[in-house]
Amino acid sequence: MARLVVDGDEVVVRLAPREALPARRREVRVHSADVRDVRVEPEWWRALRGTQFGGRCRPGRWCVGERLHALGRDFVAVRAGVPVVVLELRRPVPFTRLAVSVADAGQVAESVRRRLGA
Repeated sequence: MARLVVDGDEVVVRLAPREALPARRREVRVHSADVRDVRVEPEWWRALRGTQFGGRCRPGRWCVGERLHALGRDFVAVRAGVPVVVLELRRPVPFTRLAVSVADAGQVAESVRRRLGA
């Protein structure tokens, strides 16, 4: 399962090997100043918007990779039954949203908020 961590002045999504292969990357990094909002979405599918642009999805089970929509691109690593930490990002960054399923989403979101000073 993917991990979401704050590393210095960056927020990093580190993918597990089985997620990295379809996503074609091991991690996603964004500068912490580009994070607009951090929230928890209890229903994993609500974090998805647009259509699959890169990566893979198994309907009703999981989705990892990029999604394309009218506002730009999102990067997602979500699994059914696991809450999602959603980071809304400022422009101009490669993604407008990062959505990552983590078992302890509430604690991770609070930790990110504290580290970012939000």
